[in-house]
This record gives sequence, C-alpha cells and structure tokens, in this order.
Amino acid sequence: MTTYTARPIAPSVLKELRTADDAGRPAAPFTDDEGGAPLRCCLRRSEAGERIALVSYAPLRRWAAETGARPGAYDEQGPVFVHADDCPGPDGGAGYPFTGAHRTVRRYSADGHILGGALVAAPDDDAFKNAFDDPTVALLHVRAVEYGCFLYEVRRA
Repeated sequence: MTTYTARPIAPSVLKELRTADDAGRPAAPFTDDEGGAPLRCCLRRSEAGERIALVSYAPLRRWAAETGARPGAYDEQGPVFVHADDCPGPDGGAGYPFTGAHRTVRRYSADGHILGGALVAAPDDDAFKNAFDDPTVALLHVRAVEYGCFLYEVRRA
C-alpha cells in the first residue's frame, strides 16, 4: 500500500507569511498561553508558552503558481497558525497529524477546481487512495470540519 505524505507549509513560504500574509497583513506574533493550536509549519499542536502567529494563507493559489493551474473562484485564503520564528518542521513520525476529529478530504483537479470531498473519521492511506483512484485528482487538502480550515496538503506519491 502506498503511504502518502502530509505536506507542511514550505519553509520559503513560511518566511514570506511571517513578514506579510496572503492577505497582505503583517504577522502579529503572540505567546500561546494555552497551547493546542494546529501549527501548519510543523504539523503538530502548539505547546503553552510557544510564540505563534495566526496568518492568512492561500494554499491553492500558491500551488497554482507552481503548476500553472487557474483555480478562478476556487482560490481562497484562510487562517492558519504557524510558529512566529523558524522551526525545524515535522518530526517525521508515523501517521497523519490532527486526527482527533472528523476531517474533510477535498479533491482538486489539475486546473485547481474542486472535484468533491469526503468526510473521514481520520485521514489515512485508504482515504487518500480512494481520492486518488480518480485520475483527474491532482491534489488533496485535508480540512477541519468545524470551520473548513486548511490543515495540510497531500499530493500523489
């Protein structure tokens, strides 16, 4: 069975977002007193006392810039938490991050258009294989159900 990789936000993109986010606003770092924020830079939850920032991120727009896709109205931006300063990224542990609740696996075409989605109890290889069984699927986003927030991206292996 193919194992898919949860992709964090790339370090070069994080550097940009920490200066000005995808809505053009400067980052506003703060100390996370409670912990538990889903960090998209290292794909783990924050710990109390860490310096983080909530920034606007347009994952499909950035993917489209790499691939030449034209998502049109499907281009969206939303809030994501990142470390306020450089971090080492994911620890490379097994499994997929942010599995404590139902998630949506949203499918996108090579043009960047939404092809559909699936509600899953937890993101896993089967959910990703089922999505990629459709040859027109080029990219997946795993999103929170409650707010629709982007958690991470999965591409074909």
